[in-house]
Amino acid sequence: MASSCLQWLLLVQAFLTVAASSDSCHFPAIFNFGDSNSDTGGLSAAFGAAPPPYGESFFGKPVGRYSDGRLIVDFIASSLGLPFLSAYLNSIGTNFSHGANFATAGSTIRQPYATLSQSGFSPISMDVQTWEFSQFKSRSQALIQQGLFKDQLPKEEYFSQALYTIDIGQNDLTESYFRNWTTDEVKSAIPDILDKFVLAIQSIYSEGGRYFWIHNTGPFGCLPYVLDRLTLKAPEVDRFGCGAPFNYVAQLFNQKLNQTLSRLRKDLPLGVFTYVDIFSVKRELLSHPHQHGFELPLVACCGHGGKYNYNMNIGCGSTVTRNGKEVIVGKACQNPSKRIIWDGVHYTDAANKWIFQQIVDGKFSDPPVPLRLACKTKA
Repeated sequence: MASSCLQWLLLVQAFLTVAASSDSCHFPAIFNFGDSNSDTGGLSAAFGAAPPPYGESFFGKPVGRYSDGRLIVDFIASSLGLPFLSAYLNSIGTNFSHGANFATAGSTIRQPYATLSQSGFSPISMDVQTWEFSQFKSRSQALIQQGLFKDQLPKEEYFSQALYTIDIGQNDLTESYFRNWTTDEVKSAIPDILDKFVLAIQSIYSEGGRYFWIHNTGPFGCLPYVLDRLTLKAPEVDRFGCGAPFNYVAQLFNQKLNQTLSRLRKDLPLGVFTYVDIFSVKRELLSHPHQHGFELPLVACCGHGGKYNYNMNIGCGSTVTRNGKEVIVGKACQNPSKRIIWDGVHYTDAANKWIFQQIVDGKFSDPPVPLRLACKTKA
């Protein structure tokens, strides 16, 4: 009797496992758009690689990511059983059979106001990324039809079945502040920024994109590169040491972004749009680091000098020549796995992993669907 009961329980468990698996979306590819939060080698391919110690914690060397290891998009790919995304701009030895990454560090939604060398912001804005995507789709399918590179390019049906991940917008806000705009001026630009965002989404949709996983922008008022470069009065610093006006603008942008996605659901009825509240997750981590196994939340792990271990002129991995020898002055901290901020701008591998673990089950999503069900409007 006990044996038959055990067999029955095992059969039920197997059925539930298969049912849960069959409910999943089975995305065959990921196409990513964004900035340095998800750039896996785009800017490095176009303008030169970030130096060591970038990549040291996970990859053991620089691999085009602005972190000591993996980014959230890497954890997304792994959780879906897909390989890490190759950057579209990195053409040597890459495999695009399961997607491509069009994100580049420093990218904005709107076209930037100045060149990369003048401002530090990439010329590869979101509209350029969507043009690249359109060309990638048409050229890859033309090559496949010629019998070329079939094992290295996505199948035609993948473009309508893929997950489209997007993480962009922070640079539009910080670029304006770095141009000495007031908070009111930055706020007034948000509608136009989101109008450009809509055009980009419409472009992807017209190419067959249907399933969108969209991150809002993080609390950039807690990042060393903002706190070090922008002046704040004492009342503008919150109890966690972050710039309250900057985080207020980020939240306003996020509110308007969510409203924009609500309109897109009506205008693009075949699309499924999941809004992911990255801001709240990062804010929790930066506000209560010790509860989650981290320390020194506002201090960069890799950098040089000052209150935040950040100097825009001496970045992570920077070197000087002393007595004829090249010496690293932008050094990494002893234990990056305990730190949240890597280089004053970006997050560590450990922080990115923690953030991903919070968002993967849909707890911070609107609608509240987990990643594996992001092709559905409800779980």
